[in-house]
Amino acid sequence: MQECFADEIAIDFPSVGCVVDRMRDAFFGERHDANLLRAELSLSQREAVDGLVVPLEVPVRATCPNCGGRGETWAEPCHLCDGRGESSFQYPVSVTVPPGVAAGARFRFRVTSPDACPVRVEIRVAIRSSAA
Repeated sequence: MQECFADEIAIDFPSVGCVVDRMRDAFFGERHDANLLRAELSLSQREAVDGLVVPLEVPVRATCPNCGGRGETWAEPCHLCDGRGESSFQYPVSVTVPPGVAAGARFRFRVTSPDACPVRVEIRVAIRSSAA
């Protein structure tokens, strides 16, 4: 049931796919792995004890600014998005790792933008053993 109209939207209205996904998730409940980006953050033992701020770039999909999400301009496929109706860009984020973080700790957050699909991010902390 959750894939209702998926083909029609993807083919006829590719730029509104994110909006329809949000509406579907709000109605049926959010899908657990939908748009989930997982990464591992490798820290030294000193970094784990002291804490730090880590800059990240999260890939985000957005409506193509050239064709407005249609995938074409007049009768020609859009050259900027290759006819997909969306483009991707890197969204800068700073993650604050608290002092005393343990191995296996997870940070979860959501990256949102008015013109882009939300992306859920999960970062798992790994602590490197010190060289003897």
